[in-house]
Order: sequence, then structure tokens, then C-alpha cells
Amino acid sequence: MTLRDDVAGAARRLATEGLLIGTAGNVSAREGDRIAVTATGVVLADCTPEQVTVVTPTGEVVEGTLLPTSELDLHLSVYAATGTGSVVHTHAPFSTAVACVLDELPVLHYQQLLLGGTIRVAPYATFGTPGLASHVTAALTDRQAALMANHGSVAVGSSLDKAVENALLLEWLAALHQRASALGAPRVLSEQQQADVITQALARSYGTTAEITQENP
Repeated sequence: MTLRDDVAGAARRLATEGLLIGTAGNVSAREGDRIAVTATGVVLADCTPEQVTVVTPTGEVVEGTLLPTSELDLHLSVYAATGTGSVVHTHAPFSTAVACVLDELPVLHYQQLLLGGTIRVAPYATFGTPGLASHVTAALTDRQAALMANHGSVAVGSSLDKAVENALLLEWLAALHQRASALGAPRVLSEQQQADVITQALARSYGTTAEITQENP
């Protein structure tokens, strides 16, 4: 499997999950100084490796015959600022809805701490512009995801699989907020409650498989 295969597969999975719709959204992954990114105008549910273009960190095409996504500046900016391994941008329904209303997504559920805490909403800017890339990169500071005002979401990860999982988690959290808000004013976890979760997660190696031992029956 090549990097282009992996990116195409991730795009198809996100489309199956309902996060990528039609040609809206883009996926990339980095391997050294090679960045594989979905091409512009691709129906992401049917994305093939040939519809993924490989560029350098400065945007020079080194493999592929199709123009890369119109959000290439966004991807390159995030890589330059964070050193992350993958970037996923979606127009996922619940994430986009939240990004049309809130200035930030508060922590209602402890799993949001896997993304770094409160999710910032980057100010609106026209798609494909340096302004949008700058806003999103700032919103991702110390976070694994951000929302884009009146636009969508971005998730990053140390690997392509991790970025996909973070995008799925963000959409679940946005849906949770919408559903909770329909019932009343959601309860937000306090800073102390969030700190207690982190302490407990570290003590119990939360989210990590472990063998049963005498010390850990």
C-alpha cells in the first residue's frame, strides 16, 4: 500500500461515515517531505489512488496528474505549524451546524479531552484563501481538531488513522451538543472535572490495551 492508497481509502471511509459528501472535503497525509492530498473535484466516496496528488511541503507537485484540492494552502499551513502526520477537512453535518452557531464547542463529555479540550471555531474566511489557512492553524494550537465558522471542521493526527478517528469523534461531540441543547441548557464539565479525568486516564492507561497481570487483575 502506498501513501496515495491510504489517503484514498481514508476518504472513502469518511464518505461512508457521512462526513465527506460529494466533492466537499479533503484528506491528506505526510510521509517525510511528501504530502499526499486528494485532488480537487473528486467524488470522495469513489476516491482512487490516481485521484490523490503528491506535493512537497511548499506545494510543488511531484506525483500525480490532477490539481490538488483548493484547500492545499490550509493543509500545508497546518503541517508547517504543527508537524502533524495527517489533516482531514470535512463538511460533516453536525460539526458544520455547530460552526454556524457557536464560538467554541465546550466540553460536555470527557472524551473531548482526547482532542485537547474546548474546540475553537476559527473565524470565517473564504475557502482556499491564506486567511482561512491562518485562522484554522491558529485554532488548532494545542488541539487535535478545530471548527471553521460557517464552513466545516478540521482534524489532525499523528497518523492518517488517528486523524480520521479524531474527525469522527469531533462529529460525535457536535451531534451530542446539538441533541443535549434540544433538551435544555447542557452542563459543561468544569476545569477541575476535566483535570480529574486526565489524572484518572493517566492512572488507568485509558484507551490503551493491556495484558491482565497479578497486579492488574
